Amino acid sequence: MPKMKSNSAASKRIRVTGSGKLMHVGSGMRHNLEHKSARKRRALSADEVIAPSQDRRMRGLLNH
Repeated sequence: MPKMKSNSAASKRIRVTGSGKLMHVGSGMRHNLEHKSARKRRALSADEVIAPSQDRRMRGLLNH
């Protein structure tokens, strides 16, 4: 039987922490940054934990 391939699109966007949580980079930091406050930009730049509703599906894509 061939190896299971992980979904390359998901693996580029999601990483697994040492404790097993799935993290992703949040949205809102691509453009229109000029009118956002520095506090808002700092908050948006932080990685976020994947929502519990998405967690199981993403683990399937990552074969993790």
